[in-house]
Amino acid sequence: MALIRLGFGRQHLCLLRRRSFLLSKLIAVVFAVLLFCEFLIYYLVIFRCDWPEVKTPAHNNGQETLKAMFLADTHLLGEIRGHWLDKLRREWQMERAFQTALWLLQPEVVFILGDIFDEGKWSSPQAWADDVERFQKIFRHPRHVLLKVVAGNHDIGFHYQMSTYKIKRFEKVFNPERLFSWKGINFVMVNSVALEGDGCNLCSEAEAEIIEISHKLNCSREEHHPSRCIDEPPLPASAPVLLQHFPLYRRSDANCSGDDAAPLEERDVPFKERYDALSREASQKLLWWLRPRLVLSGHTHSACEVLHGAGTMEISVPSFSWRNRNNPSFIMGMLTPTEYALAKCYLPYENTVLATYCVAVGFLAVLTLAHFKLLASPLLFGWNLLRKLKTT
Repeated sequence: MALIRLGFGRQHLCLLRRRSFLLSKLIAVVFAVLLFCEFLIYYLVIFRCDWPEVKTPAHNNGQETLKAMFLADTHLLGEIRGHWLDKLRREWQMERAFQTALWLLQPEVVFILGDIFDEGKWSSPQAWADDVERFQKIFRHPRHVLLKVVAGNHDIGFHYQMSTYKIKRFEKVFNPERLFSWKGINFVMVNSVALEGDGCNLCSEAEAEIIEISHKLNCSREEHHPSRCIDEPPLPASAPVLLQHFPLYRRSDANCSGDDAAPLEERDVPFKERYDALSREASQKLLWWLRPRLVLSGHTHSACEVLHGAGTMEISVPSFSWRNRNNPSFIMGMLTPTEYALAKCYLPYENTVLATYCVAVGFLAVLTLAHFKLLASPLLFGWNLLRKLKTT
Protein backbone atom coordinates (compact mmCIF):
# COMPACT_ATOMS: atom_id res chain seq x y z
CA MET A 1 0.00 0.00 0.00
CA ALA A 2 2.87 2.31 0.86
CA LEU A 3 4.51 1.56 -2.49
CA ILE A 4 1.29 2.46 -4.30
CA ARG A 5 1.09 5.76 -2.42
CA LEU A 6 4.74 6.45 -3.14
CA GLY A 7 4.22 5.76 -6.83
CA PHE A 8 1.14 7.96 -6.91
CA GLY A 9 3.07 10.74 -5.16
CA ARG A 10 5.89 10.51 -7.68
CA GLN A 11 3.44 10.67 -10.58
CA HIS A 12 1.73 13.68 -9.01
CA LEU A 13 5.08 15.39 -8.46
CA CYS A 14 6.13 14.63 -12.03
CA LEU A 15 2.86 16.07 -13.33
CA LEU A 16 3.34 19.24 -11.29
CA ARG A 17 6.86 19.60 -12.62
CA ARG A 18 5.69 19.20 -16.19
CA ARG A 19 2.96 21.77 -15.70
CA SER A 20 5.28 24.24 -13.99
CA PHE A 21 7.79 23.74 -16.82
CA LEU A 22 5.04 24.45 -19.37
CA LEU A 23 3.93 27.51 -17.43
CA SER A 24 7.49 28.84 -17.26
CA LYS A 25 7.89 28.37 -21.03
CA LEU A 26 4.60 30.16 -21.71
CA ILE A 27 5.56 33.04 -19.44
CA ALA A 28 8.99 33.30 -21.09
CA VAL A 29 7.46 33.42 -24.58
CA VAL A 30 4.85 36.02 -23.55
CA PHE A 31 7.51 38.18 -21.86
CA ALA A 32 9.82 37.96 -24.89
CA VAL A 33 7.04 38.91 -27.33
CA LEU A 34 5.88 41.82 -25.17
CA LEU A 35 9.45 43.05 -24.75
CA PHE A 36 10.02 42.92 -28.51
CA CYS A 37 6.69 44.45 -29.64
CA GLU A 38 6.41 47.14 -26.99
CA PHE A 39 10.04 48.22 -26.56
CA LEU A 40 12.77 46.66 -28.69
CA ILE A 41 11.09 47.09 -32.07
CA TYR A 42 11.19 50.88 -31.70
CA TYR A 43 14.95 50.80 -31.12
CA LEU A 44 15.55 48.37 -33.98
CA VAL A 45 13.53 50.46 -36.46
CA ILE A 46 14.57 53.99 -35.44
CA PHE A 47 18.22 52.96 -35.05
CA ARG A 48 18.36 52.68 -38.85
CA CYS A 49 17.52 56.39 -39.26
CA ASP A 50 20.44 58.75 -39.88
CA TRP A 51 20.68 62.51 -39.93
CA PRO A 52 21.20 63.77 -43.48
CA GLU A 53 24.36 65.58 -44.49
CA VAL A 54 23.92 69.25 -45.24
CA LYS A 55 26.19 71.03 -47.69
CA THR A 56 27.82 74.20 -46.42
CA PRO A 57 29.37 76.83 -48.70
CA ALA A 58 33.13 76.53 -49.08
CA HIS A 59 33.60 80.11 -47.91
CA ASN A 60 31.60 79.53 -44.70
CA ASN A 61 32.47 76.15 -43.25
CA GLY A 62 32.03 77.52 -39.75
CA GLN A 63 28.22 77.54 -40.01
CA GLU A 64 26.50 75.78 -37.17
CA THR A 65 23.98 73.09 -38.00
CA LEU A 66 20.70 72.59 -36.20
CA LYS A 67 19.15 69.14 -35.72
CA ALA A 68 15.37 69.44 -35.97
CA MET A 69 12.60 66.84 -35.89
CA PHE A 70 9.27 67.58 -37.57
CA LEU A 71 6.15 65.53 -36.82
CA ALA A 72 2.44 66.15 -37.26
CA ASP A 73 -1.11 65.09 -36.46
CA THR A 74 -0.70 63.17 -33.21
CA HIS A 75 -4.48 63.39 -32.61
CA LEU A 76 -4.56 62.46 -28.93
CA LEU A 77 -8.05 61.07 -28.43
CA GLY A 78 -10.53 62.83 -26.16
CA GLU A 79 -13.30 61.75 -23.81
CA ILE A 80 -16.04 61.75 -26.47
CA ARG A 81 -14.62 59.73 -29.37
CA GLY A 82 -11.70 58.08 -27.62
CA HIS A 83 -12.16 54.45 -26.59
CA TRP A 84 -9.89 53.57 -23.65
CA LEU A 85 -8.24 50.68 -25.53
CA ASP A 86 -7.61 52.86 -28.59
CA LYS A 87 -6.09 55.54 -26.34
CA LEU A 88 -3.90 53.02 -24.56
CA ARG A 89 -2.59 51.38 -27.72
CA ARG A 90 -1.98 54.40 -29.95
CA GLU A 91 -0.69 56.70 -27.25
CA TRP A 92 1.73 54.08 -25.97
CA GLN A 93 2.97 53.70 -29.57
CA MET A 94 3.59 57.46 -29.86
CA GLU A 95 5.22 57.65 -26.44
CA ARG A 96 7.64 54.82 -27.15
CA ALA A 97 8.41 56.13 -30.65
CA PHE A 98 9.02 59.68 -29.44
CA GLN A 99 11.09 58.74 -26.40
CA THR A 100 13.16 56.29 -28.44
CA ALA A 101 13.77 58.91 -31.15
CA LEU A 102 14.88 61.44 -28.55
CA TRP A 103 17.32 58.95 -27.01
CA LEU A 104 18.78 57.64 -30.26
CA LEU A 105 18.76 60.76 -32.46
CA GLN A 106 19.37 63.55 -29.92
CA PRO A 107 17.52 66.39 -31.73
CA GLU A 108 17.92 69.95 -30.54
CA VAL A 109 14.38 71.07 -31.38
CA VAL A 110 11.13 69.26 -32.15
CA PHE A 111 8.29 70.87 -34.12
CA ILE A 112 4.75 69.45 -34.06
CA LEU A 113 2.69 70.77 -36.96
CA GLY A 114 -0.80 70.90 -35.50
CA ASP A 115 -3.71 68.63 -34.58
CA ILE A 116 -2.03 67.66 -31.36
CA PHE A 117 -5.45 66.81 -29.94
CA ASP A 118 -8.44 65.21 -31.61
CA GLU A 119 -11.17 67.03 -29.69
CA GLY A 120 -9.60 70.35 -28.70
CA LYS A 121 -12.14 72.20 -30.83
CA TRP A 122 -14.99 71.20 -28.51
CA SER A 123 -13.44 69.78 -25.31
CA SER A 124 -14.57 71.05 -21.91
CA PRO A 125 -12.06 72.75 -19.57
CA GLN A 126 -11.62 69.52 -17.57
CA ALA A 127 -11.27 67.36 -20.70
CA TRP A 128 -8.76 69.86 -22.10
CA ALA A 129 -6.72 69.71 -18.88
CA ASP A 130 -6.73 65.90 -18.98
CA ASP A 131 -5.63 65.87 -22.64
CA VAL A 132 -2.82 68.35 -21.95
CA GLU A 133 -1.59 66.24 -19.04
CA ARG A 134 -1.44 63.16 -21.27
CA PHE A 135 0.35 65.11 -23.99
CA GLN A 136 2.99 66.34 -21.53
CA LYS A 137 3.59 62.77 -20.36
CA ILE A 138 3.84 61.27 -23.86
CA PHE A 139 6.01 64.03 -25.32
CA ARG A 140 8.13 64.75 -22.25
CA HIS A 141 11.62 65.91 -23.16
CA PRO A 142 14.85 67.12 -21.55
CA ARG A 143 15.19 70.83 -20.87
CA HIS A 144 17.88 71.26 -23.49
CA VAL A 145 15.47 70.03 -26.21
CA LEU A 146 12.99 72.65 -27.37
CA LEU A 147 9.44 71.65 -28.27
CA LYS A 148 7.56 74.02 -30.58
CA VAL A 149 3.93 73.59 -31.61
CA VAL A 150 1.56 75.21 -34.12
CA ALA A 151 -2.23 75.01 -33.89
CA GLY A 152 -4.37 72.78 -36.07
CA ASN A 153 -8.08 72.73 -36.82
CA HIS A 154 -8.66 69.93 -34.28
CA ASP A 155 -6.93 72.01 -31.61
CA ILE A 156 -8.89 75.24 -31.97
CA GLY A 157 -11.60 74.45 -34.53
CA PHE A 158 -12.19 75.39 -38.13
CA HIS A 159 -12.94 78.98 -39.08
CA TYR A 160 -16.43 79.24 -37.59
CA GLN A 161 -15.57 77.06 -34.57
CA MET A 162 -12.44 79.03 -33.75
CA SER A 163 -12.68 81.54 -30.92
CA THR A 164 -10.42 83.82 -28.90
CA TYR A 165 -10.98 81.59 -25.87
CA LYS A 166 -9.77 78.45 -27.67
CA ILE A 167 -6.74 80.21 -29.14
CA LYS A 168 -5.75 81.68 -25.77
CA ARG A 169 -6.26 78.30 -24.10
CA PHE A 170 -3.96 76.69 -26.65
CA GLU A 171 -1.34 79.43 -26.43
CA LYS A 172 -1.34 79.33 -22.63
CA VAL A 173 -0.13 75.73 -22.77
CA PHE A 174 2.22 75.89 -25.76
CA ASN A 175 3.26 79.57 -25.71
CA PRO A 176 3.96 79.67 -29.44
CA GLU A 177 6.39 82.17 -30.90
CA ARG A 178 5.34 83.27 -34.37
CA LEU A 179 8.96 84.13 -35.18
CA PHE A 180 11.68 81.96 -33.69
CA SER A 181 15.42 82.19 -34.45
CA TRP A 182 18.16 79.80 -33.43
CA LYS A 183 21.71 79.31 -34.74
CA GLY A 184 21.10 81.94 -37.39
CA ILE A 185 17.98 80.18 -38.72
CA ASN A 186 14.57 81.88 -38.81
CA PHE A 187 11.40 79.86 -38.28
CA VAL A 188 7.95 81.35 -38.86
CA MET A 189 5.08 79.47 -37.20
CA VAL A 190 1.70 80.45 -38.63
CA ASN A 191 -1.82 79.89 -37.36
CA SER A 192 -2.98 78.70 -40.77
CA VAL A 193 -6.50 77.99 -39.46
CA ALA A 194 -7.04 81.76 -39.26
CA LEU A 195 -6.03 82.47 -42.87
CA GLU A 196 -9.60 82.56 -44.21
CA GLY A 197 -9.20 85.96 -45.81
CA ASP A 198 -12.75 87.10 -45.03
CA GLY A 199 -11.85 89.92 -42.64
CA CYS A 200 -13.03 88.22 -39.43
CA ASN A 201 -11.41 89.64 -36.27
CA LEU A 202 -9.20 86.63 -35.62
CA CYS A 203 -8.29 86.41 -39.32
CA SER A 204 -7.35 90.09 -39.44
CA GLU A 205 -5.17 89.69 -36.34
CA ALA A 206 -3.39 86.70 -37.88
CA GLU A 207 -2.71 88.57 -41.12
CA ALA A 208 -1.45 91.60 -39.19
CA GLU A 209 1.00 89.35 -37.31
CA ILE A 210 2.31 87.90 -40.56
CA ILE A 211 2.73 91.36 -42.09
CA GLU A 212 4.71 92.44 -39.02
CA ILE A 213 6.93 89.36 -39.29
CA SER A 214 7.38 90.08 -43.00
CA HIS A 215 8.54 93.58 -42.12
CA LYS A 216 11.14 92.23 -39.65
CA LEU A 217 12.43 89.68 -42.15
CA ASN A 218 12.70 92.32 -44.88
CA CYS A 219 14.72 94.51 -42.53
CA SER A 220 17.11 91.62 -41.87
CA ARG A 221 17.65 91.22 -45.64
CA GLU A 222 18.54 94.90 -46.21
CA GLU A 223 22.27 95.57 -46.26
CA HIS A 224 21.71 99.26 -45.56
CA HIS A 225 18.89 99.39 -43.05
CA PRO A 226 16.33 102.07 -43.90
CA SER A 227 15.00 104.35 -41.18
CA ARG A 228 11.90 102.20 -40.60
CA CYS A 229 14.16 99.32 -39.46
CA ILE A 230 16.18 101.21 -36.86
CA ASP A 231 13.91 100.25 -33.95
CA GLU A 232 13.67 96.58 -35.00
CA PRO A 233 15.88 94.04 -33.16
CA PRO A 234 18.26 92.49 -35.70
CA LEU A 235 17.33 89.10 -37.13
CA PRO A 236 19.63 86.67 -38.95
CA ALA A 237 19.81 87.46 -42.65
CA SER A 238 18.38 84.08 -43.56
CA ALA A 239 15.30 83.16 -45.56
CA PRO A 240 12.84 81.59 -43.09
CA VAL A 241 11.48 78.08 -42.73
CA LEU A 242 7.67 78.29 -42.71
CA LEU A 243 5.81 75.91 -40.38
CA GLN A 244 2.02 75.53 -40.41
CA HIS A 245 -0.77 72.98 -40.16
CA PHE A 246 -2.66 73.44 -43.44
CA PRO A 247 -0.61 72.84 -46.60
CA LEU A 248 -0.30 75.57 -49.19
CA TYR A 249 -2.80 75.35 -52.01
CA ARG A 250 -2.50 72.42 -54.39
CA ARG A 251 -5.16 70.81 -56.54
CA SER A 252 -4.78 67.31 -55.09
CA ASP A 253 -2.22 64.69 -54.10
CA ALA A 254 -2.06 63.40 -57.68
CA ASN A 255 1.65 64.19 -58.00
CA CYS A 256 2.57 62.73 -54.61
CA SER A 257 4.41 59.42 -54.40
CA GLY A 258 6.14 57.15 -51.92
CA ASP A 259 5.19 54.50 -49.38
CA ASP A 260 3.55 57.03 -47.09
CA ALA A 261 1.75 59.10 -49.74
CA ALA A 262 -2.05 59.11 -49.89
CA PRO A 263 -3.65 55.85 -51.12
CA LEU A 264 -3.94 55.62 -54.90
CA GLU A 265 -7.73 55.88 -54.83
CA GLU A 266 -7.51 59.20 -52.92
CA ARG A 267 -4.74 60.98 -54.82
CA ASP A 268 -6.92 62.34 -57.62
CA VAL A 269 -9.64 63.65 -55.27
CA PRO A 270 -9.64 67.46 -55.63
CA PHE A 271 -8.68 69.46 -52.52
CA LYS A 272 -11.21 71.91 -51.09
CA GLU A 273 -9.74 75.33 -50.45
CA ARG A 274 -9.81 76.38 -46.77
CA TYR A 275 -10.58 72.77 -45.79
CA ASP A 276 -7.97 70.40 -47.25
CA ALA A 277 -5.48 73.18 -48.00
CA LEU A 278 -5.14 76.95 -47.78
CA SER A 279 -6.80 79.06 -50.43
CA ARG A 280 -4.80 80.20 -53.45
CA GLU A 281 -4.93 83.77 -52.20
CA ALA A 282 -3.66 82.92 -48.70
CA SER A 283 -0.92 80.72 -50.14
CA GLN A 284 0.27 83.46 -52.50
CA LYS A 285 0.29 85.99 -49.65
CA LEU A 286 2.43 83.74 -47.44
CA LEU A 287 4.92 83.08 -50.21
CA TRP A 288 5.06 86.76 -51.16
CA TRP A 289 5.23 88.20 -47.64
CA LEU A 290 7.63 85.69 -46.07
CA ARG A 291 9.64 84.41 -49.07
CA PRO A 292 10.45 81.12 -47.27
CA ARG A 293 13.14 78.74 -48.48
CA LEU A 294 11.26 75.71 -47.11
CA VAL A 295 7.67 75.00 -46.02
CA LEU A 296 6.60 72.13 -43.76
CA SER A 297 2.93 71.35 -43.11
CA GLY A 298 0.64 68.60 -41.82
CA HIS A 299 -3.13 68.03 -41.95
CA THR A 300 -3.32 65.52 -44.83
CA HIS A 301 -1.86 62.63 -42.76
CA SER A 302 0.15 61.65 -45.86
CA ALA A 303 3.50 62.59 -47.37
CA CYS A 304 3.97 64.85 -50.36
CA GLU A 305 6.59 67.10 -51.91
CA VAL A 306 5.41 70.15 -53.85
CA LEU A 307 7.34 72.95 -55.56
CA HIS A 308 5.70 76.38 -55.37
CA GLY A 309 6.39 79.58 -57.26
CA ALA A 310 10.08 80.14 -57.89
CA GLY A 311 11.10 76.74 -56.50
CA THR A 312 9.99 76.89 -52.87
CA MET A 313 9.81 73.32 -51.59
CA GLU A 314 6.89 72.25 -49.39
CA ILE A 315 6.97 68.98 -47.45
CA SER A 316 3.72 67.51 -46.12
CA VAL A 317 4.62 65.57 -42.98
CA PRO A 318 2.60 62.35 -42.44
CA SER A 319 0.73 61.58 -39.23
CA PHE A 320 2.77 60.32 -36.28
CA SER A 321 -0.04 58.06 -35.04
CA TRP A 322 -1.05 54.49 -35.88
CA ARG A 323 -4.63 55.71 -35.71
CA ASN A 324 -4.13 57.56 -39.00
CA ARG A 325 -1.46 55.47 -40.72
CA ASN A 326 -0.15 51.94 -40.70
CA ASN A 327 3.33 53.39 -41.37
CA PRO A 328 3.80 56.63 -39.41
CA SER A 329 6.96 58.65 -39.90
CA PHE A 330 8.62 61.94 -39.11
CA ILE A 331 11.13 64.24 -40.81
CA MET A 332 14.71 64.75 -39.68
CA GLY A 333 16.25 68.04 -40.76
CA MET A 334 19.79 69.38 -40.65
CA LEU A 335 19.65 73.13 -41.18
CA THR A 336 22.09 76.00 -41.52
CA PRO A 337 21.29 79.67 -42.22
CA THR A 338 21.60 79.02 -45.96
CA GLU A 339 21.15 75.28 -46.56
CA TYR A 340 19.06 72.36 -45.40
CA ALA A 341 18.89 68.60 -45.85
CA LEU A 342 15.92 66.41 -44.94
CA ALA A 343 15.50 62.68 -44.33
CA LYS A 344 12.50 60.57 -43.38
CA CYS A 345 12.40 58.20 -40.44
CA TYR A 346 9.71 55.51 -40.40
CA LEU A 347 8.22 54.09 -37.22
CA PRO A 348 7.33 50.40 -36.80
CA TYR A 349 4.43 49.28 -38.97
CA GLU A 350 1.32 48.48 -36.94
CA ASN A 351 0.70 45.41 -39.11
CA THR A 352 4.13 44.06 -38.18
CA VAL A 353 3.36 44.28 -34.48
CA LEU A 354 -0.09 42.72 -34.88
CA ALA A 355 1.30 39.90 -37.03
CA THR A 356 3.97 39.19 -34.42
CA TYR A 357 1.32 38.88 -31.73
CA CYS A 358 -0.79 36.57 -33.92
CA VAL A 359 2.18 34.28 -34.60
CA ALA A 360 3.01 34.22 -30.89
CA VAL A 361 -0.56 33.28 -29.94
CA GLY A 362 -0.51 30.46 -32.51
CA PHE A 363 2.83 29.20 -31.21
CA LEU A 364 1.56 29.21 -27.60
CA ALA A 365 -1.55 27.28 -28.64
CA VAL A 366 0.51 24.60 -30.45
CA LEU A 367 2.91 24.37 -27.49
CA THR A 368 0.06 23.89 -25.03
CA LEU A 369 -1.76 21.30 -27.15
CA ALA A 370 1.46 19.35 -27.72
CA HIS A 371 2.19 19.36 -23.98
CA PHE A 372 -1.15 17.75 -23.18
CA LYS A 373 -0.67 15.32 -26.09
CA LEU A 374 -3.69 16.72 -27.86
CA LEU A 375 -1.45 17.42 -30.80
CA ALA A 376 1.70 15.72 -32.03
CA SER A 377 4.88 17.59 -31.28
CA PRO A 378 5.64 20.29 -33.89
CA LEU A 379 8.77 18.45 -35.09
CA LEU A 380 6.95 15.13 -35.46
CA PHE A 381 4.02 16.83 -37.18
CA GLY A 382 6.38 18.52 -39.62
CA TRP A 383 8.27 15.28 -40.28
CA ASN A 384 5.06 13.35 -41.00
CA LEU A 385 3.83 16.13 -43.27
CA LEU A 386 7.13 16.08 -45.17
CA ARG A 387 6.93 12.30 -45.61
CA LYS A 388 3.40 12.57 -47.00
CA LEU A 389 4.51 15.21 -49.50
CA LYS A 390 7.38 13.01 -50.67
CA THR A 391 5.13 9.97 -51.23
CA THR A 392 2.54 11.92 -53.27
